[in-house]
Amino acid sequence: MTVLLTPQMPRTLPQRAGWALTEGWIVARRDLIHWVRNPTVVTYQLVWPIVMVLMFGFVFGSAMTVAGGGNYREFLMPGLFAQTMMFGIATTLLSVTTDASRGVTDRFRSMPMSSSGVVLGRSIADMANSCGELAILAACGLAVGWRWHEGPGGALAAAGLLLLLRFALIWIGIWLGLMITPEAAAAAWAPLFPLTMVANTFVSPSQMPGWLAPLAEWNPLSATVAAIRDLFGNPGMPGDSWASEHAVLLAVLWPLALIAVFLPLSVRRYRRLAR
Repeated sequence: MTVLLTPQMPRTLPQRAGWALTEGWIVARRDLIHWVRNPTVVTYQLVWPIVMVLMFGFVFGSAMTVAGGGNYREFLMPGLFAQTMMFGIATTLLSVTTDASRGVTDRFRSMPMSSSGVVLGRSIADMANSCGELAILAACGLAVGWRWHEGPGGALAAAGLLLLLRFALIWIGIWLGLMITPEAAAAAWAPLFPLTMVANTFVSPSQMPGWLAPLAEWNPLSATVAAIRDLFGNPGMPGDSWASEHAVLLAVLWPLALIAVFLPLSVRRYRRLAR
C-alpha cells in the first residue's frame, strides 16, 4: 500500500520566508531553463538592444545635438538602458499570461506551494534576463563610443538604479499579466513606446512643447535616466524644475513606491485567481 505524504506547512515567519525563497528559486530556475530552450525569444531579446543602439545612435543621432557640444551617443545610451528596463514589462506580461493560458499557473496553485514564492520566482528570472540585456547593451554602447567617466563606483550605482527600476516594473507586469490574455499582452508594446518617448530618453524636456515638458520631467523613467547620466558622467540637458534637480532621489523613490503598491497587489491577485 502506497502512502502519500503531504509536506507540513511552515508556521513561523522565518519558516515561511525560507519556504518562499526556496520555492521562488525553483520557479526561477524553471523559467530560466524555459528561456534558454526557446531560441526565438533569446535571439530577439539579444538582437533588439543592438538594433536600438545602431538605429538611434547612427540614423537619428546624426541630426541631434547636445547642449555644450557633447557626444549624442553618450547622451543616448543612458536613455536606451532605461528604455530597455521599461520594455521588460512586455516580457513579463507575455511570460505570465502564457503560463496562465497553458494551465501552468493553475498547476502551481493546486500544489502546496507558497503563493509569494511563485511570483518571486518570476521576478528572479526576469531580473537575470535584464542583467544579460544590460550587459549586451553596454557592450554595444562601448563599441559605438559610449563611455562612463565617473569610475566604477558611479557605474555600479547607475546599474543598481536601472535594476531597481526593472524590479519595480516586474511587479506591474505580474499584476497585469494575471488579469489579461496573451493576445492583449502581445500588444503591450503600443502603450510602452509613448511612455518611453515622453521622457528625457532621447531629447531634453526643455525642447518639448510647454504642456508636454512637465509630463516628461515627472515621468519615473526620466528620473532614472537623468540620475544615471549624472552617475556615468555623460552629457545631459537638465531643466530647472524640482524633478530635474532631484533626479537621483526620485530615481530611488519612484521604484520603491511602485514596489510598495504592486508587489502586494501581485501576490493578492495570484491568491485570488479563479475564486
